[in-house]
Amino acid sequence: RKKRRRRGSSGLNGEQLSLTDRRGLDRECAAMELIMLSGGILVVPVLAFITSFLFWPGALLKAYNWYWRRKLGLVVRYSYSGSYRFCYSSRGTPGGATPSLLLLHGFSATKDMWLPVIKHLPRSQHVVCVDMPGHEGTSRTGAEDYSIQGQVARIHQFVQSIGLDKRPFHLVGTSMGGNVAGVYAAHYPAHLSSATLICPAGLVYPTDSEFISRLRELENSQQEESIPLIPSTPQELEDMLKLCCYTPLNLPRQVLRGLLDNRIPNNGFYKEVFMEIVGEKSRHSLQENLHLITAPLQVIWGTEDQV
Repeated sequence: RKKRRRRGSSGLNGEQLSLTDRRGLDRECAAMELIMLSGGILVVPVLAFITSFLFWPGALLKAYNWYWRRKLGLVVRYSYSGSYRFCYSSRGTPGGATPSLLLLHGFSATKDMWLPVIKHLPRSQHVVCVDMPGHEGTSRTGAEDYSIQGQVARIHQFVQSIGLDKRPFHLVGTSMGGNVAGVYAAHYPAHLSSATLICPAGLVYPTDSEFISRLRELENSQQEESIPLIPSTPQELEDMLKLCCYTPLNLPRQVLRGLLDNRIPNNGFYKEVFMEIVGEKSRHSLQENLHLITAPLQVIWGTEDQV
């Protein structure tokens, strides 16, 4: 009987050992599944990134700008003046120790062109970047809004729509945006604490730049299709970047393709805007309004600027 009991006990221990082995095996399998699942989770975004980079580089660039805005604490918002919609990004709140900062981008750019600048600004600084009339998320209407005077009127509506006119703010504009900022300063001096114009358009220059010389050639030959700032091929885009950037960017081909993919659908609009801002009404708008600017004014210009 004792022997039988021992054998029975031994059999029970064997079953317990076998059960323990199975549980251990199940845990190992579960761990392997978790590792494989984790690896899959990592692989999916990597494959998505590679696929986007190869086939949809334009979408990837937009996603990158979204990530950069988020990292900098910028929020995309919309405001309205009647049925007209303005798209802008902002960070901070007005009424701090320093005036609010309104940034106006250049021709065919967007509010996101200011991202490399904003990363150097204090987090407490209230900053607003708006898409200029017709650009990116702001309403696209007609030629009357694309002349410099038309853009000034729309920017004034934008300022009122977000309440930026309740206290003096600092206005910054570059290129076409510099032209608009300067004329705005001349027309609405009470709204500004000061202004900064970066390589502004709209002036009479002592000598013609390379771009102005090319523009005169285009006027004489009337070849609208060859406007240097409106590329439609990779080579034209590279030529535009060489014209606008003194330091070579050396961008990968896929990035260039992404930039071009995002621009080409808007080329018809860009041509319409371009013909307005170089027309008789707008070409020297800033020059004609300089004497009316009373706010403290800072002008920044690159010694190698070719535009």
